[in-house]
Amino acid sequence: MKTLSLTARISLLFAAGAAAVLLGLGWVVERSVESHFQEMDRHEMEGKLTLLRALFAGARGQEALSERMAAALVGHHHLSVTVRAADGRRWFSYGGAEYPADLAAGDGPEATRWATWSAAGREFRGLSARLSDSAGADNTVVIALDISHHRQFMDDFHRALAIATALAALLTAALGWGATRAGLGPLRQVTQLATRLSASRLGERLPASGVPAEIDALTTAFNAMLARLEDSFRRLSEFSSDIAHELRTPLSNLMTQTQVVLTRARSAEEYREVLASNMEEYERLARMIGDMLFLAQADNSLVTPRKEEVDLAREVARLLEFYEALAAESGVRLEAVGAVHVAADRLMLQRALSNLISNAIRHTRRGGTVSVRLAGEAGQAVISVDNPGEIPAQHLPRLFDRFYTGDPARRASGEGAGLGLAITRSIVAAHGGSITASSEAGVTRFRVVLPAA
Repeated sequence: MKTLSLTARISLLFAAGAAAVLLGLGWVVERSVESHFQEMDRHEMEGKLTLLRALFAGARGQEALSERMAAALVGHHHLSVTVRAADGRRWFSYGGAEYPADLAAGDGPEATRWATWSAAGREFRGLSARLSDSAGADNTVVIALDISHHRQFMDDFHRALAIATALAALLTAALGWGATRAGLGPLRQVTQLATRLSASRLGERLPASGVPAEIDALTTAFNAMLARLEDSFRRLSEFSSDIAHELRTPLSNLMTQTQVVLTRARSAEEYREVLASNMEEYERLARMIGDMLFLAQADNSLVTPRKEEVDLAREVARLLEFYEALAAESGVRLEAVGAVHVAADRLMLQRALSNLISNAIRHTRRGGTVSVRLAGEAGQAVISVDNPGEIPAQHLPRLFDRFYTGDPARRASGEGAGLGLAITRSIVAAHGGSITASSEAGVTRFRVVLPAA
């Protein structure tokens, strides 16, 4: 079953709201008019009752009183008056209205009773009262007012209100539909843009100006999503290109060496040298494939650290001892300062720190110092790996991208595939931490923040 569109729903809500308001207003007007009619009728009948009291007080005998009442009521076609003696005999009648049998005056002299009834297709409002004539005899006077014209007015009012409510609801629905459609224009732009999107059109954006405040957040979020998609697609394209480039080099080396060897017969020693060279390329390929597999697992949250309390000072000391020979060969001094404990996977953390330290050694000039500083800050462990030298600002945002090596002059030819920092970031993220890189005042610093043990 097809659901109503947002425009149709809002239009129907507008129509329902308008109908409810008009019906409520009509009810208030109806009550006010009805109350006004009742007040008019009561005022008119009380005036006639006052007149009858005066006639009863001044007339002598029922015959004279009848003549005077008939003369006083001439022209009041909507009014009926009946007078009954104490014994129930009706001795005066004007207008011929039918009265309910139980309509009688209340107890005591001058007591009155009000009532509304229908008879012979007409509606009446009346009162009964006890009046005493000049001789002191009690009489029951019933005054009835034909209010059929009031009912007719109210019926016409109800019909007019129903028609006005229906027309107002339709008009409000039409206006609401137009207003809603105009207001939801930016949403249609989102739909149209989403329909046009493709790998070659990820650079399109929604207009950020002139949109309603309610749509502004959606527009901003949608544009930000497109920016992320464009960046991710660009990185994926570069990643695919980098994979092809990185795999092509060792494969080309293997093929070239093999083709050269096969051109003529070789000695066992020559074959052994070629196989040893090929083994180096195979190891390079295996490391690259292993690193790519680790990154793929990290991207899919398949890397789960087995946490234990790790003394970072001890682990850093071991790593510096391991890299002592490489540092001495490069003329670089190593130092470590501070101590802190973290809850982490020991082997994964060793791999991350090893990547940072080896990277710092490779990019430090002879005579420089690589410093590893450990500290605790607000329940977190902070690891800083510093080395002299600066990285151009345009390279900093992409240092942790896969296969990104920055300035080729900053690393020796053939050293690494540009996956070390990407792996380090994945390991830190898997531990719930963060890593940043900065380069200023002649010092490059990688700062890792992990939850302290």
